[in-house]
Amino acid sequence: MAIEHVTQPDQATQDDVGPALLRILLLEDSDLDTELLGAVLDDLGRPYTIDRVMTAPDFTAAAASCGHHLILADYVLPTFDGLSALAIARTHCPGTPFVFVSGTLGEDVAVEALKRGATDYVTKQRLDRLPRTILRALAEARAHAERERAVQDLRDLNATLEARVKTRTSDLAAANAELHRQIAERERVEQALRQAQRLEAVGQLTSGVAHDFNNLLTVISGNIEFLERAIPDERSQRRLQMMRGAADRGARLTAQLLAFSRRQRLEPTPVELNQTVSSMRDLLQSSIGGAVRIEMTLQSDLWSALVDATQIELVILNLAINARDAMAVGGCLTIETANVTLTRTPARAEEPVPGEYVMLAVSDTGTGIAPEVLARVFEPFFTTKAVDKGSGLGLAQVYGFVKQSGGGVRIDTCVGEGTSVRIYLPRAEATSPAREAFRPVIDCAEQRRAGDRPVVLVVDDDSAVREITTSILSENGYRIREAGSGLAALSALESDACVDLIVLDFAMPGMNGAEAACQIRLRWPHLPVMFVTGYADTAALMQAGEVGAERIVQKPFQRGELARKATAILAEASVGPAGLRLVVGQRHTA
Repeated sequence: MAIEHVTQPDQATQDDVGPALLRILLLEDSDLDTELLGAVLDDLGRPYTIDRVMTAPDFTAAAASCGHHLILADYVLPTFDGLSALAIARTHCPGTPFVFVSGTLGEDVAVEALKRGATDYVTKQRLDRLPRTILRALAEARAHAERERAVQDLRDLNATLEARVKTRTSDLAAANAELHRQIAERERVEQALRQAQRLEAVGQLTSGVAHDFNNLLTVISGNIEFLERAIPDERSQRRLQMMRGAADRGARLTAQLLAFSRRQRLEPTPVELNQTVSSMRDLLQSSIGGAVRIEMTLQSDLWSALVDATQIELVILNLAINARDAMAVGGCLTIETANVTLTRTPARAEEPVPGEYVMLAVSDTGTGIAPEVLARVFEPFFTTKAVDKGSGLGLAQVYGFVKQSGGGVRIDTCVGEGTSVRIYLPRAEATSPAREAFRPVIDCAEQRRAGDRPVVLVVDDDSAVREITTSILSENGYRIREAGSGLAALSALESDACVDLIVLDFAMPGMNGAEAACQIRLRWPHLPVMFVTGYADTAALMQAGEVGAERIVQKPFQRGELARKATAILAEASVGPAGLRLVVGQRHTA
């Protein structure tokens, strides 16, 4: 049964106790007591409605709906009791205030009811207390609900905070890991830069030493050649041969230094490495001895490598000998080729940059390389071998050759297990043949008489080397003009440009040979140029025009090379376009 009573609510009271319409669940079997309660509830000063029940099932259903703001219950009923009703209410709607209204509720029972969760109790003899009790109960329920909401909000906040802390911790961990990675990468780059700078500084020093040393050897070997022709005594000839052998060994030493400093003269061509390696098996076996087994793993569809064919053979032989020295009797030397595409950034100065390469690996089962030694293996003259067992230039020469070729080197090693040296050589691409540049010639017939010897302008800042060069060319039938610098050569040509060949030293103070050649070709494009040099910077020489091996003579001069190449250049220049003829005398040989 529902009883509804509506009055104009007091706004302050409504705000204090809760909703505008107060819904009350009443457990009461007496109609008279129900009317008395209604009269008392009118004093609340607010609208209310009463849902009256008298049995346990009806009370349970009403409590389960949780649709009431307050429960008023008698303690003693014919088929039900108040404590059972309290238990049901605490189970289904624990937040709803529960107030006992009974005429038989003793003090002991009231205390027990409060212990079990009742909000308050009022005796039917003192119903005037009921409005205040109800208002207080509703206020306490509202406060309790607010506390529960606050607690739940706090739980939600804690859960959110934990999630945010976890997310933030994860972000900080990721940022820390990235920072460590960047620090490690910076240290790696700095180490690679220091190594590159150290190797570059050593390279500049060695290239300068090699150039000056080659000039000295040129003077020595040139004078030896003159003395060999002038002295017939057999004993003196033997001594001159010993001197020439020492000069040749010095020349080979400077060649190794130039290889490290990347100043050697290379002639890169497409090379089939599988064929090169296979053809060297007998040479390698004889060089490393029968105590070491050689195995080859060669990729069948190997790309062509763009390298100097002669130098790559020296590199393979060098690496094989190093591997032999690191192995005991019964070791195994493995040579492997493969096509590789690198994407990883180089960690050391000698390693290759990303790109396509032909890889050649020489591996051994030897002692391996200690970390402190690995950091210095490419430095010239650094060696762990005994005195007179190694010069320390082997790997330095490998490094210079591979870097100058446009590749790189990687060494994988484990102390006590062995070492693998991998060299990466640029892949050869198909290119169209370069068109021969047209070089007009000049007719010097009006200034020449029949039978005149060809004129060669020798340009070298070293007077001793210049004397050797001019002496060799003079003995081979050439007329000589000399200049001590690039500017002096330009000045001499301004006065008289009718020369047949210009022999230029490459390394000269002020204007070097390449710069002088560029100026000569701009002003006198018909004049052929030949370089003599203690080292040949190929890139700089190419800036001076198309310069191949036939127009470069390495110091110290090999027997007959200077005259032979001069004759070949003059013979080529004498054959020009129709109507143009460069007068060249007959070839003279000593």
